[in-house]
Amino acid sequence: MAQAPAIRHCRSPYFRQYPSERAAIRSYKGQASVVLVQSFDDLSDQQLKQLFNEARSRDYRKVIHELNKVLASAPATRPAGTVNRIRRRFVEITGIDFFGNSLRSRVEHLLSRLDERDKTSTARNHKGKAGKYLNRRWITRPRPGIDRVSSAWLIRRFIDPKAHFVFGKESSADPDAVPFDMFSDEGFGHRGEDCTFETLYKQFAMRDGRVKRIAQIIHDADLGDEKFGRVEGQGLDKVLNGWAKQDLPDDELLQRGIELIEGLYESLA
Repeated sequence: MAQAPAIRHCRSPYFRQYPSERAAIRSYKGQASVVLVQSFDDLSDQQLKQLFNEARSRDYRKVIHELNKVLASAPATRPAGTVNRIRRRFVEITGIDFFGNSLRSRVEHLLSRLDERDKTSTARNHKGKAGKYLNRRWITRPRPGIDRVSSAWLIRRFIDPKAHFVFGKESSADPDAVPFDMFSDEGFGHRGEDCTFETLYKQFAMRDGRVKRIAQIIHDADLGDEKFGRVEGQGLDKVLNGWAKQDLPDDELLQRGIELIEGLYESLA
């Protein structure tokens, strides 16, 4: 059985939101009292307010110092989770900033600057990466299945509109082509628990919600681990397998698969 929360004593008229906490404590069979103190005999309202503001100013200055350090460093050198930790701390402080400390807006401004800089950096990196893969040949294994046809659709739809696809058992069959879903570490393929489609989706930092849903569908159909509970891909996979049994050429099989995934994409609108 969960232990009842401790009794909370509220020693200021500025804590009137605590009745909701009092109800929560009592729902756990605990005891709670809300004490509304109207005044202190040695502190005026103005002095009490000043004490609160001084405490919050100290908190906000620490956050400002951390944010300035982050802004002075390159995004690539930033320790993982730093900004999220600062944001959580900022939320905690604002929760007890009862008098609207003036430093709060300064923190919000710095967070906004950080967001804009990170967006610009991400866009610049994405543009640089994408530029390397324009007007290229892309090579994959013969008899493309659901992961390869969907990856080809993703490449042509969002990465390289003029992509030309070729087939080979080894990437060395066309050294100038970009490999995808080959049995090697070259190019783009399965990475960790991700299928090739997911690898491309993440490497090129795509933000399309429909593509994200397709990534989940392809993952479950290709790997069969039911990670996302998406069953739609099973039907797509059966259609592709049926076409493969008709002895269609690789390029026609790939093109039909691309059109199939395009139909899936449009249906998700």
